[in-house]
Amino acid sequence: MSSVTFFGADIAQPLWDDEPCEGAFQLDQTTNLDTTVVKQVSRPWLFGYKPAKSNGRAILILAGGGYIELMAGKEGVIVARWLTSLGFNAYVLIHRFPNRETGSHAPVDDARKALCMIKEGGLASNGLGICGLSSGGHLGAALLADYPTEWPSKDSIPTIDFAIIGYGPISTNAVGRQIIANKPPLEPPEKQKLYDTVQPDVQMIKSDRPTFIVYSGNDPIVPVVNAYRLAEAITQAGGSVELHVFADAPHGFALDTNDLPVSKWPEMCEAWMKQNHIL
Repeated sequence: MSSVTFFGADIAQPLWDDEPCEGAFQLDQTTNLDTTVVKQVSRPWLFGYKPAKSNGRAILILAGGGYIELMAGKEGVIVARWLTSLGFNAYVLIHRFPNRETGSHAPVDDARKALCMIKEGGLASNGLGICGLSSGGHLGAALLADYPTEWPSKDSIPTIDFAIIGYGPISTNAVGRQIIANKPPLEPPEKQKLYDTVQPDVQMIKSDRPTFIVYSGNDPIVPVVNAYRLAEAITQAGGSVELHVFADAPHGFALDTNDLPVSKWPEMCEAWMKQNHIL
C-alpha cells in the first residue's frame, strides 16, 4: 500500500517538489493509521481531509513527536477527523525534522509553506487556523511569532485567524529559560538551536486572533509554565485567550485519553469556537 493510499486523504501534495510520495518519509507500521508514527522525513507532504459540509474554514494540524518523529495518527489524522466533523477542511503536515541535513529552520519553513498552499487551494475563504500539539504546539506558536531574520525564507504567510495549542514546549527548552536546572542540551544540536532561536512567547506578532490553549498541570515532559508564558504573550500582543489547565493529565493526552476531566477538552474547544464565531 502506498503512503498516499494509507493516509486516506482527499488531497495529497508534496511541499517543495513534484516527486511521488513513495520514499518521502518512513512509517513505523502500515496497518493502523490511528497509531502510526512517522520516523524519518526527507520530503515533506501535506494531506488534506474534506468535511461532508464545509464551513469555508481550514486548519493546519501539526502533530507532536519531539521534532524527531511525528505522531501522525494520534495527533494528526485523528484530530483531522474531529475537525472535519465540525465542518473544517483539515490538513495534516508531515514536516522535516531539525538535523544536520535540514538545518534548524526546516520544520518552520515547511509549516509556513503548508499555510501558503492551503490558502492557495481555495478552501479557507472564511478563515485559516492552526492546531498544534506537543512539539507541534511549539511549531504552531512559531507561526504566530516573528520569523528569525537569520533564517533563509523571506516569504510572507497568510493571516492566521485562530489557533489551538496543546501541551507545547513554548520556551522552556531554550537555554537560559529552562525550568529544570542544569538540563543538558537536546539532541541533535539543530533541535536545540530551533528552541533557542524560536521562543514564541517573546517574539509574538501583534494580532487580535483568538487562541485556545490546553495543558496538563502535572505534565512531566512539558512544564505547565509554557501555557502561562504563551497565554501572557498572546494577551499582551492583543489577542484573546481561552486557557485550560487540567490538574491531572498525561503528556500527549490528545483526543484518546478517557475517564479523566481532560477528555472533555475537545467539547470545551468547540464551545470556544462557537463563542468566537469560528463555528
